Amino acid sequence: MMFFPSFLDGLARTVSMKKGKNTCSTEDDIGREVAETLAKDAKKNDLMLSSSATFKPNKSNKFASICSKRGQKGISQDCTIVWEEFGCQEDMTFCGIFDGHGPWGHIIAKMVKQSVPPSLLCNWQKALALTSLGQELNTEPNRSTRNHQFDIWKQSCLKTYADIDQELKHHPGIDSFHSGTTALTIIKQGEHLVIANVGDSRAVLATISDDGNLIPFQLTIDFKPNIPEEAERIRQSQGRVSCLRDEPGVYRVWMPKGDAPGLAVSRAIGDHCVKEFGLISVPDVTQRNITNKDQFVILATDGVWDVISNEEAVEIVCSTDDREKSAKRLVQCAMRAWRSKKRGIAMDDISAICLFFHPKLFQEVNPFKASK
Repeated sequence: MMFFPSFLDGLARTVSMKKGKNTCSTEDDIGREVAETLAKDAKKNDLMLSSSATFKPNKSNKFASICSKRGQKGISQDCTIVWEEFGCQEDMTFCGIFDGHGPWGHIIAKMVKQSVPPSLLCNWQKALALTSLGQELNTEPNRSTRNHQFDIWKQSCLKTYADIDQELKHHPGIDSFHSGTTALTIIKQGEHLVIANVGDSRAVLATISDDGNLIPFQLTIDFKPNIPEEAERIRQSQGRVSCLRDEPGVYRVWMPKGDAPGLAVSRAIGDHCVKEFGLISVPDVTQRNITNKDQFVILATDGVWDVISNEEAVEIVCSTDDREKSAKRLVQCAMRAWRSKKRGIAMDDISAICLFFHPKLFQEVNPFKASK
């Protein structure tokens, strides 16, 4: 039996009744529809943002700022989303940032952005149901409750990313053979962060060091093909990792023969032409307990990180007087950096999400600058 909090029982029953007694809908189908209904309600009630905006719910101390700017390579392939009260849980926030690539990249990024939150929510609820029935979920009896909760989230993230990758592969209206997307998501549940990452978008935490400076702490790995473990997996699968002559230092993934697809990431959702040659969609799932020293987290696509360092990003955000403009200012600084550091190179799409943990402006609480 699918598990949902008591206030969702009625919604689940309603969806089940609408499907009719003579249909063969599975519990997974019903759970997914409930989650999708919650997503629609969240958007209707201004609890979800997916474009350049700011978000400050009345009942929450959290604050989110989003900004996305199209680059010079055609249609924007970046997508962002923030969902407050994720799954009707007042203490949960979902953040996601997706960077598409290839001819269908913009469509795939949008589809994944729309699919991940309800699918993740459904898988999380199903995992909770299994544990509530006493079934094992890769958890040892003597492990702490917090680690047990993380295991549930981790299994949910792994299943969600795998399911969506397969949905794309068999989607009749989307060509994901030579196109795909990165996917970086964060769930904030109370004072606990769960981070799942595929690709080279990055999450950076701003925290106060022991000597009283605001410093960056990178929460994710940029999954590039030149990382030794990634390169070894690709080569063992007969894929190739190499640079183009006019792009020294930029490693790409290639099929065993030919000049395709030339991916600059070692993990992605989609790109099924190289899935049998070492590219994977398995996310790296990690956790972090938020302390009173942690101030905010930045999620951004490589359009930011290609020209802005972690230290610079943290300083830009914390020095922005109006937090509502923090993501916009970071994106604007990245755009200026592209013009000065990458002259003659078409600017990439640039997107960022800033999620603050405390109600007051950083400068009001800790009047010092970020360390360099």
